[in-house]
Amino acid sequence: MKILSILLITAFTSLSLIAQDITGKWNGILNVQGAQLRVVFNVAEVDNVFSATMDSPDQKAYGIPVTHTTFEDSKIKFEAATIGVAYNGELKGNEIIGIFKQGGQEFPMNLSREEVIKEEIKRPQEPSQPYAYYSEDLEFQNKEANITLSGTLTLPKKDGIYPVAILISGSGPQDRNEEVLGHKPFLVIADYLTKNGIGVLRYDDRGVGQSKGDFKSATSVDFASDVESAIAYLKTRKEINKNKIGLIGHSEGGLIAPIVASKSEDVNFMVLLAGPGISGAEILVLQQELIAKASGESEEEIEKTRETSIKIHEKIIQSNDDQKLKTDLTNLVNEALESDPDFEIPGGMTKDKFVVMYVDQMSTPWMQYFIKYNPVPTLEQVSCSVLAINGEKDLQVPPQENLTAIEKALKKGGNDKITIKEYPNLNHLFQECKTGLPSEYETIEQTFSPIVLEEMTTWIIEQVK
Repeated sequence: MKILSILLITAFTSLSLIAQDITGKWNGILNVQGAQLRVVFNVAEVDNVFSATMDSPDQKAYGIPVTHTTFEDSKIKFEAATIGVAYNGELKGNEIIGIFKQGGQEFPMNLSREEVIKEEIKRPQEPSQPYAYYSEDLEFQNKEANITLSGTLTLPKKDGIYPVAILISGSGPQDRNEEVLGHKPFLVIADYLTKNGIGVLRYDDRGVGQSKGDFKSATSVDFASDVESAIAYLKTRKEINKNKIGLIGHSEGGLIAPIVASKSEDVNFMVLLAGPGISGAEILVLQQELIAKASGESEEEIEKTRETSIKIHEKIIQSNDDQKLKTDLTNLVNEALESDPDFEIPGGMTKDKFVVMYVDQMSTPWMQYFIKYNPVPTLEQVSCSVLAINGEKDLQVPPQENLTAIEKALKKGGNDKITIKEYPNLNHLFQECKTGLPSEYETIEQTFSPIVLEEMTTWIIEQVK
């Protein structure tokens, strides 16, 4: 049974006295299913006791505490018990030869004093400066949240009056380019739209990059208020056609966009890129099933995961008391683990710590809101023109269930200005792919389907005539 996908994040401190100096920065590259992640251990020593922190630069995670560090007879070990990470290595000269363990899997990873450079991956669609259009870095205020957001506005030319699209990123802390695994889809989209006469505003999520605020405590409603602030800012710019402001939301951004559009007369058009049409609880169950099947898991394992997930989601949906929810989820997860003796606790992590980590993740404000939220009533209130598109091989927001629900909700609300399309052989990032598995994302050179770029742009131009 797999009830959690562990992401690379934390590490920490402590222990032994040694003759060799291992203090300082140790750099490595973790190769996981074609993806490259830089890992840095920062080792310090005070009063003969070692401590360490870990960085994951490609995930924009720095200063992460390590829970246990030992060094004896040239053997070094880092443990991050809270997330199930362990690294065992042997110091040989200026290099540590070792194995990185997580989630029951092992990956060779050597550490060096020298800064490591990732293998260059081709991203042929990514534009380079100087751009063939006007680009301006800027800031705007979310007065309701009392935070400043930082972004980039691109316009076909510095002077003129243009329609504009606001890009809204998917789940997780995203920068203005929605950068993931070396891809910058929002940069590619902004470049294409701007070259075709449409201005684009993209910005760092609150608490990310140069934007202020606290990302961890925010829900989709908070992110919707950031979009509303972006609209208010654009209305102050003389270069913007205030009657032709639209929203383009990807994944969770496709959930946020309708929240804004349902309340604002300032939204002229809306593009949903792999946007949800069903509840978060339903999406997570479908996502788990599809990824598990594509990964070759047995039907028995998939069914166990499904049953446990549904029970967990039901507790979250019914909850209005965070402390009681954590207790209920802890009991549920412990029961699930006891009924499945073959379940492998991620390396370096005790059962109790695994349960605590999982419960903490499932009870965050964002996760609770996402699981409880049903986008249908909001979609029924959207009256602007809508383009909802998805990839046939999207395993994260499955196209059939979500596109059907989006279309049904919009029509029920009386909106007939809708276009729904499913594209063959495209994944959740709108890349041409083989399986649709997230493990493919980094290995694919293409960042965003040229066909979708062209057809989306054509549709937007038609709306802003």
